[in-house]
Amino acid sequence: MKDYLIIGKLGGAHGVRGEVKVIPLTDDVRRFSSLKKCMILDEKEHIKENREVEKSRVDASRTLVKFKGIDDRDEVSKLTGYYIGVSREDAVKLPEGRYFISDLIGLVVVDESRGDLGTIKDIINSGASDIIIVKRKGKNELLIPYLNAIVKSVDLSSGKMDVVLPEGLYEIYE
Repeated sequence: MKDYLIIGKLGGAHGVRGEVKVIPLTDDVRRFSSLKKCMILDEKEHIKENREVEKSRVDASRTLVKFKGIDDRDEVSKLTGYYIGVSREDAVKLPEGRYFISDLIGLVVVDESRGDLGTIKDIINSGASDIIIVKRKGKNELLIPYLNAIVKSVDLSSGKMDVVLPEGLYEIYE
């Protein structure tokens, strides 16, 4: 498990005073409103620097962040394409039974009747529910709805997610 969570990707400069556009990679964009400190990570998720946030604003169409010590458009442009991460201690606290997607990626998915199905490659939001993308050796990826009726347990410490696939779902991908 990583010591940090990525919450956004830095876009281009906004204006001339050092604000940067942020592409949120979090379910709750309001979390940027209370952001005080963060880390800047490159495309391979190597931490480049720690930064304090001077101010941020979130409205219906955009998220903007102003870092302390970055006061012009040229300095901001050097950060374009980098990621914003926060330490786990500064992360939003999740309710019981909820998980960060980054913690679920790599878990082994085990069906009660079929056994090991593969590992979680990603989880995407389809609107109605999240979809678990399971990578399988030598086979097509398996897409499983993340529903309480299907996902029976998640054990991060053992690296396992137990599922009960509905009848016919597995056969679609064979």
